[in-house]
Amino acid sequence: MSQSVAKKMGVKSLYQALDRELEQAKEAKTYKYEVPVDSVQGGVVQANGRQQVMLASNNYLGLANHPRIVAAARKGIDQHGYGLASVRFICGTQKIHLELEERLARFLGTEAAILHSSCFAANEAFFAALVGAQLGASDYRDVIYSDALNHASIIDGIRLSRIAVKTTDLRAYQHNNIQQLRTAISEDKAKDYRLSIIATDGVFSMEGEFAPLQEFVELAKANDALLFVDESHATGVLGASGRGTPEHCGVHGKIDVISGTLGKALGGAAGGFIAGKKHLVDFLRQKSRPYTFSNSLPPAIVCAAIEAINMLEEDTSLVEKLHQNTDYFRKEVKRLGFTILEGIHPIVPVMVGEAATAMDMSNQLLDEGVYVRGLWYPVVPNGEARLRVQISAAHEVADLDKALSAFAKVGKKLGVI
Repeated sequence: MSQSVAKKMGVKSLYQALDRELEQAKEAKTYKYEVPVDSVQGGVVQANGRQQVMLASNNYLGLANHPRIVAAARKGIDQHGYGLASVRFICGTQKIHLELEERLARFLGTEAAILHSSCFAANEAFFAALVGAQLGASDYRDVIYSDALNHASIIDGIRLSRIAVKTTDLRAYQHNNIQQLRTAISEDKAKDYRLSIIATDGVFSMEGEFAPLQEFVELAKANDALLFVDESHATGVLGASGRGTPEHCGVHGKIDVISGTLGKALGGAAGGFIAGKKHLVDFLRQKSRPYTFSNSLPPAIVCAAIEAINMLEEDTSLVEKLHQNTDYFRKEVKRLGFTILEGIHPIVPVMVGEAATAMDMSNQLLDEGVYVRGLWYPVVPNGEARLRVQISAAHEVADLDKALSAFAKVGKKLGVI
Protein backbone atom coordinates (compact mmCIF):
# COMPACT_ATOMS: atom_id res chain seq x y z
CA MET A 1 0.00 0.00 0.00
CA SER A 2 1.46 3.33 -1.02
CA GLN A 3 1.78 6.08 1.53
CA SER A 4 1.45 9.76 0.72
CA VAL A 5 4.59 11.75 1.41
CA ALA A 6 4.37 15.39 2.35
CA LYS A 7 6.01 17.65 -0.21
CA LYS A 8 9.15 19.35 1.04
CA MET A 9 8.45 22.96 1.94
CA GLY A 10 11.18 25.46 1.18
CA VAL A 11 11.54 28.88 2.77
CA LYS A 12 9.60 30.65 -0.01
CA SER A 13 6.77 28.11 0.20
CA LEU A 14 6.72 28.47 3.97
CA TYR A 15 6.16 32.22 3.79
CA GLN A 16 3.47 31.78 1.15
CA ALA A 17 1.65 29.24 3.32
CA LEU A 18 1.88 31.52 6.35
CA ASP A 19 0.47 34.41 4.32
CA ARG A 20 -2.48 32.29 3.21
CA GLU A 21 -3.20 31.29 6.81
CA LEU A 22 -3.17 34.92 7.91
CA GLU A 23 -5.43 36.05 5.07
CA GLN A 24 -7.91 33.28 5.87
CA ALA A 25 -8.00 34.43 9.51
CA LYS A 26 -8.70 38.00 8.42
CA GLU A 27 -11.50 36.89 6.06
CA ALA A 28 -13.07 34.78 8.83
CA LYS A 29 -12.76 37.69 11.28
CA THR A 30 -10.65 35.59 13.64
CA TYR A 31 -7.42 37.56 13.15
CA LYS A 32 -6.32 39.10 16.43
CA TYR A 33 -5.46 42.80 16.13
CA GLU A 34 -3.54 44.67 18.81
CA VAL A 35 -4.98 48.02 19.85
CA PRO A 36 -2.24 50.16 21.46
CA VAL A 37 -2.95 51.89 24.75
CA ASP A 38 -1.58 55.45 24.69
CA SER A 39 -1.63 56.00 28.45
CA VAL A 40 -0.91 54.21 31.69
CA GLN A 41 -3.09 51.21 32.48
CA GLY A 42 -6.18 52.04 34.54
CA GLY A 43 -9.95 51.96 34.77
CA VAL A 44 -10.02 54.54 31.98
CA VAL A 45 -7.27 54.71 29.34
CA GLN A 46 -6.43 56.57 26.16
CA ALA A 47 -6.67 54.42 23.02
CA ASN A 48 -7.93 54.65 19.45
CA GLY A 49 -7.79 58.43 19.64
CA ARG A 50 -10.11 58.82 22.64
CA GLN A 51 -10.76 57.92 26.26
CA GLN A 52 -11.84 54.31 26.78
CA VAL A 53 -13.36 52.50 29.73
CA MET A 54 -10.89 49.64 30.10
CA LEU A 55 -12.71 46.31 30.37
CA ALA A 56 -9.98 44.02 29.05
CA SER A 57 -7.25 44.22 31.67
CA ASN A 58 -6.25 41.84 34.46
CA ASN A 59 -5.67 44.95 36.60
CA TYR A 60 -8.26 43.74 39.10
CA LEU A 61 -7.26 45.92 42.07
CA GLY A 62 -6.20 48.92 40.01
CA LEU A 63 -2.60 48.56 41.20
CA ALA A 64 -0.90 48.58 37.78
CA ASN A 65 -0.15 52.28 38.16
CA HIS A 66 -1.15 52.96 41.75
CA PRO A 67 1.10 55.66 43.28
CA ARG A 68 2.33 53.34 46.04
CA ILE A 69 3.23 50.62 43.53
CA VAL A 70 5.03 53.04 41.22
CA ALA A 71 6.93 54.54 44.16
CA ALA A 72 7.96 51.08 45.35
CA ALA A 73 9.17 50.16 41.85
CA ARG A 74 11.23 53.36 41.65
CA LYS A 75 12.70 52.66 45.08
CA GLY A 76 13.55 49.15 43.92
CA ILE A 77 15.58 50.52 41.02
CA ASP A 78 17.22 53.23 43.13
CA GLN A 79 18.28 50.84 45.90
CA HIS A 80 18.74 47.53 44.08
CA GLY A 81 19.42 48.41 40.45
CA TYR A 82 17.77 47.66 37.12
CA GLY A 83 18.56 43.95 36.90
CA LEU A 84 20.79 41.20 38.24
CA ALA A 85 22.15 39.87 34.92
CA SER A 86 22.14 36.39 36.43
CA VAL A 87 20.06 33.43 37.39
CA ARG A 88 19.19 32.97 41.04
CA PHE A 89 21.76 30.37 42.12
CA ILE A 90 24.79 32.13 40.59
CA CYS A 91 24.52 35.76 41.71
CA GLY A 92 20.91 36.68 41.02
CA THR A 93 19.43 36.54 44.51
CA GLN A 94 18.99 39.67 46.62
CA LYS A 95 17.39 39.84 50.04
CA ILE A 96 14.26 41.34 48.45
CA HIS A 97 13.74 38.14 46.41
CA LEU A 98 13.80 36.06 49.58
CA GLU A 99 11.52 38.57 51.31
CA LEU A 100 8.94 38.41 48.52
CA GLU A 101 8.96 34.61 48.57
CA GLU A 102 8.43 34.60 52.33
CA ARG A 103 5.65 37.18 52.08
CA LEU A 104 3.85 35.27 49.31
CA ALA A 105 3.99 32.03 51.30
CA ARG A 106 2.63 33.69 54.42
CA PHE A 107 -0.14 35.46 52.49
CA LEU A 108 -1.22 32.24 50.77
CA GLY A 109 -0.98 30.02 53.86
CA THR A 110 1.92 27.83 52.72
CA GLU A 111 5.37 27.10 54.13
CA ALA A 112 7.47 28.49 51.29
CA ALA A 113 7.40 29.95 47.79
CA ILE A 114 9.69 30.17 44.77
CA LEU A 115 9.68 32.94 42.14
CA HIS A 116 9.62 32.40 38.38
CA SER A 117 9.65 34.72 35.38
CA SER A 118 5.94 34.04 34.82
CA CYS A 119 3.21 31.70 36.00
CA PHE A 120 3.41 30.00 32.61
CA ALA A 121 7.05 29.15 33.35
CA ALA A 122 6.17 28.15 36.91
CA ASN A 123 3.51 25.69 35.78
CA GLU A 124 5.79 24.12 33.19
CA ALA A 125 8.54 23.90 35.80
CA PHE A 126 6.40 22.21 38.42
CA PHE A 127 5.16 19.28 36.35
CA ALA A 128 8.44 18.64 34.56
CA ALA A 129 10.46 18.68 37.76
CA LEU A 130 8.13 16.55 39.84
CA VAL A 131 7.03 13.76 37.51
CA GLY A 132 10.49 13.62 35.94
CA ALA A 133 12.16 12.84 39.26
CA GLN A 134 12.83 9.18 40.02
CA LEU A 135 13.03 9.87 43.77
CA GLY A 136 14.66 6.52 44.43
CA ALA A 137 12.32 4.51 42.21
CA SER A 138 13.50 3.07 38.89
CA ASP A 139 10.20 1.57 37.75
CA TYR A 140 7.16 3.78 38.31
CA ARG A 141 4.20 5.53 36.73
CA ASP A 142 2.48 8.75 37.83
CA VAL A 143 -0.97 10.07 36.93
CA ILE A 144 -2.26 13.62 36.56
CA TYR A 145 -5.98 14.42 36.70
CA SER A 146 -6.55 17.69 34.85
CA ASP A 147 -9.68 19.79 34.29
CA ALA A 148 -10.56 19.96 30.59
CA LEU A 149 -10.66 23.77 30.74
CA ASN A 150 -7.38 24.28 32.58
CA HIS A 151 -5.12 27.10 31.41
CA ALA A 152 -2.75 26.49 28.50
CA SER A 153 0.24 26.68 30.85
CA ILE A 154 -1.02 23.68 32.83
CA ILE A 155 -1.81 21.80 29.63
CA ASP A 156 1.61 22.54 28.17
CA GLY A 157 3.36 21.72 31.45
CA ILE A 158 1.70 18.32 31.57
CA ARG A 159 2.30 17.70 27.86
CA LEU A 160 6.01 18.55 28.06
CA SER A 161 6.56 16.45 31.16
CA ARG A 162 4.88 13.44 29.56
CA ILE A 163 6.95 13.79 26.40
CA ALA A 164 10.16 14.09 28.41
CA VAL A 165 9.80 11.13 30.77
CA LYS A 166 6.99 8.97 29.30
CA THR A 167 6.10 7.64 32.75
CA THR A 168 3.03 9.81 33.36
CA ASP A 169 -0.58 9.09 32.47
CA LEU A 170 -3.15 11.85 31.94
CA ARG A 171 -6.82 11.74 32.89
CA ALA A 172 -8.68 14.83 31.64
CA TYR A 173 -12.03 15.17 33.40
CA GLN A 174 -14.97 17.32 32.34
CA HIS A 175 -14.91 20.86 33.64
CA ASN A 176 -15.49 20.98 37.41
CA ASN A 177 -17.06 17.50 37.26
CA ILE A 178 -16.15 16.21 40.70
CA GLN A 179 -18.09 12.99 40.26
CA GLN A 180 -16.24 12.08 37.08
CA LEU A 181 -12.94 12.89 38.79
CA ARG A 182 -13.88 10.76 41.79
CA THR A 183 -14.78 7.86 39.49
CA ALA A 184 -11.51 8.13 37.56
CA ILE A 185 -9.46 8.09 40.76
CA SER A 186 -11.39 5.09 42.06
CA GLU A 187 -10.88 3.18 38.82
CA ASP A 188 -7.14 3.89 38.89
CA LYS A 189 -6.51 2.58 42.41
CA ALA A 190 -5.62 -0.87 41.11
CA LYS A 191 -2.89 0.60 38.91
CA ASP A 192 -0.69 1.40 41.90
CA TYR A 193 0.54 4.78 40.71
CA ARG A 194 3.55 6.18 42.51
CA LEU A 195 2.15 9.72 42.56
CA SER A 196 -1.30 11.11 41.82
CA ILE A 197 -1.74 14.83 41.09
CA ILE A 198 -5.04 16.68 40.78
CA ALA A 199 -4.53 19.88 38.76
CA THR A 200 -7.10 22.65 38.44
CA ASP A 201 -7.39 26.36 37.91
CA GLY A 202 -8.70 28.16 40.97
CA VAL A 203 -10.55 30.49 38.60
CA PHE A 204 -10.97 29.59 34.92
CA SER A 205 -9.88 32.53 32.79
CA MET A 206 -12.39 32.15 29.97
CA GLU A 207 -15.41 31.44 32.19
CA GLY A 208 -14.87 33.46 35.35
CA GLU A 209 -15.90 30.35 37.27
CA PHE A 210 -14.10 29.04 40.33
CA ALA A 211 -13.33 25.44 41.29
CA PRO A 212 -15.16 24.14 44.40
CA LEU A 213 -11.93 23.63 46.29
CA GLN A 214 -13.45 22.24 49.48
CA GLU A 215 -14.54 19.16 47.53
CA PHE A 216 -11.14 18.96 45.84
CA VAL A 217 -9.33 19.11 49.19
CA GLU A 218 -11.49 16.34 50.62
CA LEU A 219 -11.05 14.16 47.53
CA ALA A 220 -7.29 14.65 47.41
CA LYS A 221 -6.89 13.85 51.10
CA ALA A 222 -9.04 10.73 50.89
CA ASN A 223 -6.98 9.41 47.98
CA ASP A 224 -3.49 10.57 49.03
CA ALA A 225 -3.26 12.81 45.96
CA LEU A 226 -1.35 16.07 45.59
CA LEU A 227 -3.66 19.01 44.89
CA PHE A 228 -2.26 21.67 42.53
CA VAL A 229 -4.22 24.93 42.04
CA ASP A 230 -3.37 27.78 39.66
CA GLU A 231 -4.53 30.98 41.38
CA SER A 232 -3.50 33.49 38.70
CA HIS A 233 -6.97 35.03 38.38
CA ALA A 234 -7.86 34.61 42.06
CA THR A 235 -5.02 35.93 44.21
CA GLY A 236 -5.98 39.44 45.25
CA VAL A 237 -9.44 38.90 43.76
CA LEU A 238 -11.51 36.28 45.59
CA GLY A 239 -11.98 35.94 49.32
CA ALA A 240 -12.73 38.65 51.87
CA SER A 241 -9.05 39.61 52.10
CA GLY A 242 -8.02 38.68 48.56
CA ARG A 243 -6.30 35.43 49.46
CA GLY A 244 -8.00 33.73 46.55
CA THR A 245 -10.16 30.70 45.84
CA PRO A 246 -9.01 28.78 48.96
CA GLU A 247 -10.15 31.64 51.19
CA HIS A 248 -13.44 31.95 49.31
CA CYS A 249 -14.06 28.19 49.63
CA GLY A 250 -13.02 27.99 53.30
CA VAL A 251 -9.85 25.93 52.73
CA HIS A 252 -7.14 28.57 53.11
CA GLY A 253 -3.89 26.88 54.11
CA LYS A 254 -5.06 23.44 52.96
CA ILE A 255 -3.88 23.44 49.34
CA ASP A 256 -0.75 21.38 48.64
CA VAL A 257 0.61 23.51 45.79
CA ILE A 258 -0.45 26.98 44.63
CA SER A 259 0.88 28.64 41.50
CA GLY A 260 0.15 32.22 40.60
CA THR A 261 1.26 35.46 39.04
CA LEU A 262 2.43 38.93 39.97
CA GLY A 263 1.21 40.15 36.58
CA LYS A 264 -2.47 40.53 37.35
CA ALA A 265 -3.90 41.78 40.67
CA LEU A 266 -0.51 42.01 42.42
CA GLY A 267 0.85 44.95 40.44
CA GLY A 268 0.26 43.84 36.86
CA ALA A 269 3.84 43.72 35.53
CA ALA A 270 5.37 40.23 35.34
CA GLY A 271 6.53 37.29 37.40
CA GLY A 272 5.07 34.09 38.75
CA PHE A 273 5.49 31.75 41.69
CA ILE A 274 4.85 28.33 43.18
CA ALA A 275 3.96 28.04 46.87
CA GLY A 276 3.76 24.89 48.97
CA LYS A 277 5.65 22.76 51.46
CA LYS A 278 9.25 23.79 52.13
CA HIS A 279 10.63 20.41 51.01
CA LEU A 280 8.87 20.77 47.66
CA VAL A 281 10.02 24.36 47.13
CA ASP A 282 13.62 23.47 48.01
CA PHE A 283 13.46 20.57 45.56
CA LEU A 284 12.19 22.90 42.80
CA ARG A 285 15.12 25.26 43.43
CA GLN A 286 17.38 22.35 42.48
CA LYS A 287 15.35 20.80 39.66
CA SER A 288 13.22 23.53 38.04
CA ARG A 289 14.84 24.25 34.67
CA PRO A 290 12.92 27.52 34.01
CA TYR A 291 14.09 28.69 37.46
CA THR A 292 17.68 27.52 37.03
CA PHE A 293 18.15 28.93 33.53
CA SER A 294 16.15 32.20 33.64
CA ASN A 295 17.24 35.61 34.90
CA SER A 296 16.02 36.75 38.30
CA LEU A 297 13.00 39.00 38.48
CA PRO A 298 14.06 42.68 38.27
CA PRO A 299 14.17 44.58 41.59
CA ALA A 300 11.46 47.02 40.47
CA ILE A 301 8.95 44.18 40.06
CA VAL A 302 9.99 42.49 43.30
CA CYS A 303 9.65 45.65 45.39
CA ALA A 304 6.33 46.58 43.77
CA ALA A 305 4.94 43.10 44.47
CA ILE A 306 5.98 43.35 48.13
CA GLU A 307 4.15 46.67 48.32
CA ALA A 308 1.05 45.11 46.73
CA ILE A 309 1.00 42.49 49.49
CA ASN A 310 1.50 45.25 52.07
CA MET A 311 -1.57 47.03 50.73
CA LEU A 312 -3.71 43.90 50.82
CA GLU A 313 -2.66 43.06 54.37
CA GLU A 314 -3.23 46.61 55.61
CA ASP A 315 -6.65 47.26 54.09
CA THR A 316 -9.32 45.23 52.27
CA SER A 317 -11.08 48.26 50.75
CA LEU A 318 -9.81 47.60 47.21
CA VAL A 319 -10.98 43.98 47.36
CA GLU A 320 -14.36 45.14 48.66
CA LYS A 321 -14.70 47.75 45.90
CA LEU A 322 -13.80 45.14 43.28
CA HIS A 323 -16.53 42.84 44.59
CA GLN A 324 -19.08 45.69 44.62
CA ASN A 325 -18.20 46.78 41.08
CA THR A 326 -18.42 43.19 39.85
CA ASP A 327 -21.81 42.62 41.42
CA TYR A 328 -23.13 45.88 39.94
CA PHE A 329 -21.95 45.19 36.40
CA ARG A 330 -23.16 41.59 36.40
CA LYS A 331 -26.68 42.63 37.49
CA GLU A 332 -26.94 45.55 35.08
CA VAL A 333 -25.63 43.79 31.96
CA LYS A 334 -28.15 40.99 32.53
CA ARG A 335 -30.90 43.59 32.98
CA LEU A 336 -30.05 44.91 29.51
CA GLY A 337 -30.80 41.45 28.10
CA PHE A 338 -27.31 40.06 27.57
CA THR A 339 -26.50 36.44 28.33
CA ILE A 340 -23.53 36.03 30.66
CA LEU A 341 -21.90 33.08 32.34
CA GLU A 342 -23.10 33.27 35.94
CA GLY A 343 -20.65 33.72 38.76
CA ILE A 344 -19.12 36.16 41.22
CA HIS A 345 -15.74 36.79 39.57
CA PRO A 346 -14.82 40.09 37.84
CA ILE A 347 -14.32 38.10 34.64
CA VAL A 348 -17.77 38.48 33.07
CA PRO A 349 -18.15 36.54 29.79
CA VAL A 350 -20.82 38.22 27.65
CA MET A 351 -21.90 35.53 25.21
CA VAL A 352 -22.42 36.54 21.56
CA GLY A 353 -22.18 33.22 19.67
CA GLU A 354 -20.01 33.61 16.58
CA ALA A 355 -16.46 34.89 16.19
CA ALA A 356 -17.44 37.50 13.60
CA THR A 357 -20.02 38.96 15.98
CA ALA A 358 -17.49 39.11 18.79
CA MET A 359 -15.01 40.94 16.59
CA ASP A 360 -17.61 43.37 15.19
CA MET A 361 -18.97 44.13 18.64
CA SER A 362 -15.49 44.65 20.09
CA ASN A 363 -14.58 47.06 17.27
CA GLN A 364 -17.82 49.03 17.54
CA LEU A 365 -17.55 49.28 21.31
CA LEU A 366 -14.06 50.71 20.85
CA ASP A 367 -15.62 53.43 18.69
CA GLU A 368 -18.05 54.10 21.56
CA GLY A 369 -15.27 54.44 24.14
CA VAL A 370 -15.21 50.94 25.62
CA TYR A 371 -12.08 48.82 25.32
CA VAL A 372 -13.06 45.13 25.50
CA ARG A 373 -11.83 42.15 23.51
CA GLY A 374 -13.60 39.26 21.86
CA LEU A 375 -12.61 35.64 22.34
CA TRP A 376 -13.44 32.78 20.00
CA TYR A 377 -12.40 29.30 18.88
CA PRO A 378 -9.94 27.75 19.60
CA VAL A 379 -9.59 29.79 22.81
CA VAL A 380 -13.21 28.91 23.64
CA PRO A 381 -15.49 26.21 22.16
CA ASN A 382 -16.81 26.73 18.63
CA GLY A 383 -20.03 28.75 18.62
CA GLU A 384 -19.40 30.13 22.11
CA ALA A 385 -17.61 33.35 21.17
CA ARG A 386 -17.80 36.02 23.83
CA LEU A 387 -16.64 39.38 25.01
CA ARG A 388 -14.57 38.86 28.13
CA VAL A 389 -15.37 41.82 30.33
CA GLN A 390 -13.00 42.32 33.25
CA ILE A 391 -13.98 44.60 36.11
CA SER A 392 -11.50 46.51 38.25
CA ALA A 393 -11.45 48.33 41.56
CA ALA A 394 -10.14 51.23 39.47
CA HIS A 395 -13.59 51.65 37.92
CA GLU A 396 -16.12 54.10 39.26
CA VAL A 397 -19.83 53.44 38.85
CA ALA A 398 -19.95 56.20 36.23
CA ASP A 399 -17.37 54.29 34.17
CA LEU A 400 -19.43 51.12 34.34
CA ASP A 401 -22.62 53.00 33.42
CA LYS A 402 -20.88 54.46 30.36
CA ALA A 403 -19.81 50.98 29.33
CA LEU A 404 -23.26 49.53 29.89
CA SER A 405 -24.83 52.26 27.75
CA ALA A 406 -22.42 51.44 24.92
CA PHE A 407 -23.13 47.71 25.30
CA ALA A 408 -26.85 48.38 24.95
CA LYS A 409 -26.38 50.52 21.82
CA VAL A 410 -24.02 48.14 20.03
CA GLY A 411 -25.81 45.00 21.22
CA LYS A 412 -29.10 46.20 19.71
CA LYS A 413 -27.41 47.28 16.49
CA LEU A 414 -25.86 43.83 15.99
CA GLY A 415 -28.94 41.92 17.10
CA VAL A 416 -27.29 40.42 20.18
CA ILE A 417 -30.09 41.80 22.37
